[in-house]
Amino acid sequence: QAQLLESGGGLVQAGGSLRLSCVASGRTFTNYYMGWFRQAPGKAREFVAAKSWNGISTYYADSVKGRFTISRDNAKNTVSLQMNSLKPEDTAVYYCAADPSLKVFLDAAGMDYWGKGTLVTVSS
Repeated sequence: QAQLLESGGGLVQAGGSLRLSCVASGRTFTNYYMGWFRQAPGKAREFVAAKSWNGISTYYADSVKGRFTISRDNAKNTVSLQMNSLKPEDTAVYYCAADPSLKVFLDAAGMDYWGKGTLVTVSS
């Protein structure tokens, strides 16, 4: 059974950096978009970043553009999120996700695969 497993979360001061990683197992995600969502306490889950299978297309939420960078290594079945210039409002549980449809991915509705999440806490 396919699984997504996140790692790399933790506590960091505002202005600092963290790198999240997601390892996929159980299948290869050919032609799947893979990326990240986050959910802050008391808020809905929101899209953060996504990358196409071939790496040509990349999408970011406006709130993280210029600060976060998504990368993908299909040979290792991994997707990563480099987060720089972190702000307290970036505090959330970050989830890895995968789906072959960009629309499903951006709408976060009916996603094929979700990871269990990793907590990122940014202190002021």
